[in-house]
Amino acid sequence: MEILFYLPWVLVLLIAAVRQVNQFERGVKLTLGKFSGLVQPGWRIVVPIFQSMKKVDIRVKAADVPDQEAITRDNVSCRINAVIYYKVVDAGKAILEVENVWNAISQLAQTTMRNVVGELTLDELLSQRDQASTRIKEIVESHSEAWGLDILNVELKDIQLPDDMKRTIGKQAEAERERRAVIISSEGEVSAAENLSKAAAILAQNPSSLHLRTLNSINDISSDKSNTVIFTLPLEVLKAFEKLTEK
Repeated sequence: MEILFYLPWVLVLLIAAVRQVNQFERGVKLTLGKFSGLVQPGWRIVVPIFQSMKKVDIRVKAADVPDQEAITRDNVSCRINAVIYYKVVDAGKAILEVENVWNAISQLAQTTMRNVVGELTLDELLSQRDQASTRIKEIVESHSEAWGLDILNVELKDIQLPDDMKRTIGKQAEAERERRAVIISSEGEVSAAENLSKAAAILAQNPSSLHLRTLNSINDISSDKSNTVIFTLPLEVLKAFEKLTEK
């Protein structure tokens, strides 16, 4: 009878002592307030009052770093944000060494991001995002290793510039395109002049070829009746006509 009386209480204590750790989690067990080991996935016994356990998710997490105001090395103000991919590799350190892993990694990333942007000019920041991301990852990783974290990647998501700076960059790009257009046009004129010079040298070798070329041009122009044809004559021909009329 006494066994039957205590049996329900034993079952209640047993149920209260059972803890389930999922496959994507690790447990950190404390016995009388001291770290006593990591708990692997499955059902585990945690003695109430004397022991406690905290679960840590070891899956890869994407931490969004909020927008930050930063000033580049050439004194241009901009807003940047990023995303950090990390995972817990040592659940014991993640619980014992830092109070809130997510908050700690977020604050560290924000500060590091502003410092790295301050070391770069605006052109370097826009054209070398990968290098800036790698630099942020190295700094964050050097501090977070003691917290049991592995920083997988850091990506700059967006770089927002003031409206006046956007207009200035647009004007600069337009001027650059105009410069390229002028250079291409001048190079075309140089090539055309070279080809015309070669053609003139070939025609000069035989005087009759110039007349043939003139007749060919007249034939091409006559196909379109809307064109007006103007013939140019040398001054010597006009002077010859004047002498004939005087006589």
